[in-house]
Amino acid sequence: MSPLAHRRFLKMNGLGNEIVVLDLRGCADRVRPDEARAIAADPRSHFDQLMVLHDSSVPGVDAALRIYNTDGSEAGACGNGTRCVAWAMMDDPVMARPAPEGRLLLEGRGGLLRVERVSATDFTVDMGAPRLRWDEIPLAEPFPDTRRIELQIGPIDDPVLHSPGAVSMGNPHAVFFVERDPETYDLGRIGPLLEAHPIFPDRANISIAQVRDRGRIVLRVWERGAGLTRACGTAACAALVAAARLRLTGREAVVSLPGGDLGIAWGGDDHVRMTGPTELEWEGTFALDLFAGAA
Repeated sequence: MSPLAHRRFLKMNGLGNEIVVLDLRGCADRVRPDEARAIAADPRSHFDQLMVLHDSSVPGVDAALRIYNTDGSEAGACGNGTRCVAWAMMDDPVMARPAPEGRLLLEGRGGLLRVERVSATDFTVDMGAPRLRWDEIPLAEPFPDTRRIELQIGPIDDPVLHSPGAVSMGNPHAVFFVERDPETYDLGRIGPLLEAHPIFPDRANISIAQVRDRGRIVLRVWERGAGLTRACGTAACAALVAAARLRLTGREAVVSLPGGDLGIAWGGDDHVRMTGPTELEWEGTFALDLFAGAA
């Protein structure tokens, strides 16, 4: 029997980005990829990202995070999910622990994440500094300037998309800037082709971005390991960084996704901060037979 059977979970969302929060602090249990896929396949616990809390061995850190995509792969970061975790750790009657001054310090694969409450349901997450060198993103071959890399889809003399900016916000992103509304592009077809392009050895999140003015970006995202999503916090951060590097925007903007708006600021300390809402949908427990096919 899976140790996850009968475990309690929270079904939440951050701007429509579907999140499941699972608290495994106080035990040695870990989520296997097949178990993550089984959880995602159940309509009651379907997620874009599964946020799993573990005890951290780092002094002063409130919890360690492991993040899973719907295909069972692990993600390096998830801004929308991190905000949901913060709400759960501060407000959920079972998961909540004391959080002085509405602040948390979380340990992710990419480093430490500082989270601060700004309202009852809104939180700011310090996503850290973007990684801009080709070998940090990573890309499969050297690009001295990652503001625009050589990548396109469509006819060579009339590509549908071309020359994206490449950024890592704990996971790799390619951001294509376009003049038309991003909704007019078939990202459901284009996304999986580019996600698995050989230039991205770890695969990549694929975004189509339109700069409406220096303070607003409209964005659609194909999320690595999850597919089309209504919101992606790290993609919003990557879009702002990529736009600012090209001087299309300033270092602060509202990023509008299908699920709503995120406030993104790239500070003078090089850290990118994301502010946005959370929503609790329901709580539940994993059924015993949910993991019957997991091996």
